[in-house]
Amino acid sequence: MTEAERIVWELVRNRRLDGKKFLRQHKIIHENSFDSFQFFIADFYCAEEKLILEIDGKVHESQIEYDLWRTSVLNDLGLRVLRIKNEETILVEQVKEKIRQMFLKTHPPAPSLHEERG
Repeated sequence: MTEAERIVWELVRNRRLDGKKFLRQHKIIHENSFDSFQFFIADFYCAEEKLILEIDGKVHESQIEYDLWRTSVLNDLGLRVLRIKNEETILVEQVKEKIRQMFLKTHPPAPSLHEERG
């Protein structure tokens, strides 16, 4: 693992972030259009949230099109991808909040009793 990956792993391992289970270096398999199978390795994966965390280093600056295609394939499989740049990981609280925002997109908070019904 890179240092940035270690930082994020410490945030999410053992259900440390909101009780969500994350797996590290998880294989995502899909059937491509040629009736063969292809797989991707997700840096971190939460099945409950169908969320992949990708920790992006400098190499991703030169493979933008590939990353866009890969994200598109993963989205087509019903998965969401959150990309976190290596430099961002030093801001631990902000990284936690980014991940939590993705949780909210899956499970919006229930309306409060005080909200008007339309």
